[in-house]
Amino acid sequence: MRKLRILGRKIRIINMRGEPNYAGREGVIEHIDALGQLHGTWGGLAILPDQDIYEFIGDDDDKNETV
Repeated sequence: MRKLRILGRKIRIINMRGEPNYAGREGVIEHIDALGQLHGTWGGLAILPDQDIYEFIGDDDDKNETV
């Protein structure tokens, strides 16, 4: 189940639609809501996986995978 696999993963935001100040922020995915939005430690806004660009960073097998 992909949802459980990405909880706790560290990400870097490449581009968040309409929010240029979020580019380059890093954080940990803490929660995925019912709409599939990612919430975490990078700030108050959720990542919309179908609109925003981010990458996984860290020591996992698919490290630096851009989504």
